[in-house]
Amino acid sequence: MFGFLLWLLLLFLCWPLALLALVLYPIVWLVLLPLRLLGMSVDAVLGLLRAVLMLPARVLGLSPGR
Repeated sequence: MFGFLLWLLLLFLCWPLALLALVLYPIVWLVLLPLRLLGMSVDAVLGLLRAVLMLPARVLGLSPGR
């Protein structure tokens, strides 16, 4: 019985927080979307730069570990 009362108390106290999370999650996702796209672009540019810088070593047949 005590566990059920604790569960009811938790339900009463946390339902506004759950509703707020349901409303804010899509908004936060939309705000963070440009940052995610920027991160992918920066990762692609750095990968291209690394490939260009490592090209002479790969042409000569050197392994990256040496």
